[in-house]
Amino acid sequence: MKAKDRIKWIVSTGVFCAFAYALTNLGNLIPVRFAGFLSFDPKDVAIVIAGFALGPWASVAISVIVSFIEMLTISSTGIIGFIMNVLSSICYALIPSLMYKKLRTFKSALFALTISSVLTVVVMLLWNYLITPLYMHVPREAVSDMLLPVFLPFNALKCLMNTVIVAVFYKPIVKALRRIKLLPRKKQPVLTPAPKSPRIIACNEYISYKKSHS
Repeated sequence: MKAKDRIKWIVSTGVFCAFAYALTNLGNLIPVRFAGFLSFDPKDVAIVIAGFALGPWASVAISVIVSFIEMLTISSTGIIGFIMNVLSSICYALIPSLMYKKLRTFKSALFALTISSVLTVVVMLLWNYLITPLYMHVPREAVSDMLLPVFLPFNALKCLMNTVIVAVFYKPIVKALRRIKLLPRKKQPVLTPAPKSPRIIACNEYISYKKSHS
């Protein structure tokens, strides 16, 4: 990567970090809480779009940076919440970013988001079962009773909502970033003339021969 491209990548990553942090704060303003204490955090939308536009390393970097800032400013869960946020965001964003880098189609992106959603739900269920009792100081049996009726539908709904938002807003956001030159413009395919058939070549040679001897 050239120095100029590296600077653009860093600036664009910073823009997506700010976008993701703003979405986190927006999610905290929503008064509705799932099961009374779980809130919807839409920052993964910005992280996935950044992964599509800038590559998988951008999604990893933004997951860590934004979760760290969140821990220092608005979160009350400390280092445990930081690790949980990083793990959740990377599980959801990394697979689509990697797949989209190889196959840049809408269908492949949705397929990858479906896989990553399932992975995120499974990882978060394991996390809640193993770690939540330790930092919330509640019996593991109490958390186990909440896995299927509370944590499973919450994480599934969260991933579904994020996927729908990504599908709707990906193109407008990327177009806006290309317009202000934070992202490179889409390369146009180079059109090459189709090869002429031997019959056409022979016909052209015959016409040239007749013209030169007329």
